[in-house]
Amino acid sequence: MRIELRVCKHCYEGEHGNQRKTAVTRDMVNCAERVREYKDLIGLDAVYITRVEEGDPGGAEALPAIVASIESDQVTLSDTQLVMEDEDGNMLVYPEPKDILEVLTRNIDQIQEQTRQDATVELSQEGAELLTA
Repeated sequence: MRIELRVCKHCYEGEHGNQRKTAVTRDMVNCAERVREYKDLIGLDAVYITRVEEGDPGGAEALPAIVASIESDQVTLSDTQLVMEDEDGNMLVYPEPKDILEVLTRNIDQIQEQTRQDATVELSQEGAELLTA
């Protein structure tokens, strides 16, 4: 199984001025980095993390899936999503930050069961609140 997390580079760096979104985006990246570090323990082949910049076509760096929505009669590509591909080529796409964090933290929980090392990731207050909402 392969996983790719795509996030807005500007949100990650705090350039949009939305502190809540920046905190949640950083939580997602921190979790994905931890999953990538221990991927072999839970049977993942690869974990990719892509920071998308404004003006990028929104395409996949590693896994060919794109989430789009229609807003005010205009198609908008999602710059934040988690894509998972299984061995058969089936893909699951999670475009909502809450779902992304939930999937990544579940992976970390699986890692914790397989190692004696502390693999936990301390979430921001915003990320923790999102998971409990």
